[in-house]
Amino acid sequence: MHVPTPSRRDFCKVAGAGVLSAVSAGRVLGANERIAFGVIGCGGMGSGHLRELVQRRSDDNVQVLAVCDVYQRRLSNAMKTSGAEGTLDYRKVLDRRDIDAVLIATPDHWHGKIAIDAMESGKNVYVEKPMTHTVEQAIAVREAVRRTGKVLQVGPQATGNDGYWKAHDAIQAGKIGKVTWAQGSYNRNARVCLFNTHQKIDPTAGPDKTGDDFIDWDQWLGFKYGLAPKIPWTPEHFFRFRKYWPYNGGVATDLLYHKLAPLLIALTGPNGAYPERVNAAGGLYIEKDGRDIPDTFILTIDYPQEFTVLLVSTLTNDSQLADRIYGKHGTMDVGGEPLLHFNGDFKEEFKAKNDGKEEVRIAVSPRRDMKGNFVDVIRGKGTLQCNAELGAATMVAIKLGVEAYRQRKTMTWDAKTEKVVSRT
Repeated sequence: MHVPTPSRRDFCKVAGAGVLSAVSAGRVLGANERIAFGVIGCGGMGSGHLRELVQRRSDDNVQVLAVCDVYQRRLSNAMKTSGAEGTLDYRKVLDRRDIDAVLIATPDHWHGKIAIDAMESGKNVYVEKPMTHTVEQAIAVREAVRRTGKVLQVGPQATGNDGYWKAHDAIQAGKIGKVTWAQGSYNRNARVCLFNTHQKIDPTAGPDKTGDDFIDWDQWLGFKYGLAPKIPWTPEHFFRFRKYWPYNGGVATDLLYHKLAPLLIALTGPNGAYPERVNAAGGLYIEKDGRDIPDTFILTIDYPQEFTVLLVSTLTNDSQLADRIYGKHGTMDVGGEPLLHFNGDFKEEFKAKNDGKEEVRIAVSPRRDMKGNFVDVIRGKGTLQCNAELGAATMVAIKLGVEAYRQRKTMTWDAKTEKVVSRT
């Protein structure tokens, strides 16, 4: 199924339609003021985020004032959980002057538009990973952050792991020599694929139903904005959207985004880096249930800073590759406390940079969780653990991998024009 891809100009045009300007709608927060949230998307991930926000009301001085979902049953449940007002239309959340921040946990194809609309309405944004569904949307979101000055956090949890930040310091200090490649994986294996069991279909729900069974299917598709094609009601697509290209990038965007973002922190710093060349391999080898996405996916990303990242995600075997960074003088395992040890003939060079030791473990410090970090930054404290710059750079590489797999081509990134180029 083909998804129409709007140009960056068209996407920005529809993204900002019908919302207030950031200058007119934004509220300046004092350091101790309560932060009012709206939660948009109250399915599996969204309901989990909602419960957590409700639980941290006192500790972090936050309150959920509005919830939104296109499925009335999810909306009703969210209203009961939070005591907040509910709506089927996210724009009504953004129109409220008393809301400071929104948490977006919709399907991926809506992330970019809602994030931009929210910032243009003066709201700060916490958006679930992946940042967006397309490269064009990622760049547009990044530009909206630069333009509006709003706080936007993307949600790959491992970016809040201090080990990756300490790894970056170690690499900058030359503790393993020049880095040439890194690896990571996010693998699963279940008797019934988790992409099915985690998203169970409600057989009574649909766009022609009433009450809690009602689903605004046309709004969910977003075809009016070029977000996904218009198709008849398809419960499998609504409830298990992660399996279908129009709304998701499969294991690449759902799982490997979690791996690449923190690795980029370690390798390049808090703003990440854009790829130079991307290739992908894999296929649908076991889970042949009509899905679009592969169950085995292998991604290689070459960066202009002269290193390569290898990422693997499979739904057919849950053995993992270590999160590991390879330098000329040593190797570093990351993910917990970074563990460094010399490599090959370069013991003496390694020892010279590591206090005469052949193996070093670097202590880590506690960091705020992702939502805590987000509210801290809104209040002017600290820096984001996954800002829009890192979020966009990660999205570009991951999406190029998806397209490399789908098109069976090498994908390259033109850094000057910020455009994707395919190679045969």
